[in-house]
Amino acid sequence: MSDTIKIAANVLKTEANELTRNDEILDGEFEKAVEVLYKTKGKVVVTGVGKSGHVGAKIAATLASTGTPSFFMHPTEAMHGDLGMIGKDDTLLAISFSGESEELTKILPHVQRFGVPIVAMARDKFSTLGKFSDAFVKLDVSKEACPLDAAPTSSTTLTLALGDALAVCLMEKHGFKKEDFANFHPGGSLG
Repeated sequence: MSDTIKIAANVLKTEANELTRNDEILDGEFEKAVEVLYKTKGKVVVTGVGKSGHVGAKIAATLASTGTPSFFMHPTEAMHGDLGMIGKDDTLLAISFSGESEELTKILPHVQRFGVPIVAMARDKFSTLGKFSDAFVKLDVSKEACPLDAAPTSSTTLTLALGDALAVCLMEKHGFKKEDFANFHPGGSLG
């Protein structure tokens, strides 16, 4: 086995271990997050910055295509007028691994002032984001796959997987069927 294949295999094993470890620690907070999202009468507004923002955009797309109306809003743009995209019947799904991303934490008091529920995804419930949340999805990562244990690798994979878990739970609660999926995917091979 070449060194390249060994490195790649180690990345997959490390990230798989983090996913497996997290499936064993899901708790009532995850259920609460699903309930808050399920009761949303408007849209789920997903936000995050950096890698969390990229993953958040995918989560918003998955939610929208599986029966939970949603869109992605960049927190920096929110501070410059895009807060107007959030309605009183919406819910904010805010993602920040540290829970301290400055661009994101700056919008939280304004969102809270609107009376909009906040579902947080972060590693620490006592982070700024965690303290603002109505429901909290823990991102428990003990090791990034990056050899420096620095670049978001395992943490972004976990965030994406938990976003998928939220979407699938909501699909089940909404009774979303194959026909509904087809209605949202009129193009491409899925359609």
